[in-house]
Amino acid sequence: MPITDKLTPVEWEIMEAIWKLGGAPSVRDVLEHAFPEGQKAYTTIQTVMNILEKKGLLKRKKQGLVNFYKPTKSRDQMVNSELSSLVSRMFQGSIPAFANHLIKSDDITLEEIEKIKILLDAKEAELKGNES
Repeated sequence: MPITDKLTPVEWEIMEAIWKLGGAPSVRDVLEHAFPEGQKAYTTIQTVMNILEKKGLLKRKKQGLVNFYKPTKSRDQMVNSELSSLVSRMFQGSIPAFANHLIKSDDITLEEIEKIKILLDAKEAELKGNES
């Protein structure tokens, strides 16, 4: 199986739980954190975590009878990887085309536009500061 950074929705749920828990949680820890109402079975979580290990996104360490899993990539690294792939595939690698699509969305609010402006101003100031 080739190593891939692509995550399915359930893999994202499990990775989110692992990142939030920190350290090296067990399958039981992840199950209780992510699905406290028993929405998923223990064996389902175990299977998905084993798949994530095969993908190279988790490292497993056995202590006694229990496996503990540690992420090999941070959440930011995974978000960057997935977004880069999305922009590459859907917008031919153009960040302005991606931003244009988001801004033209009917779902964007005035408050969100203001927040985006602040983020853009801060990034512009950072990049100009690096030029000096």
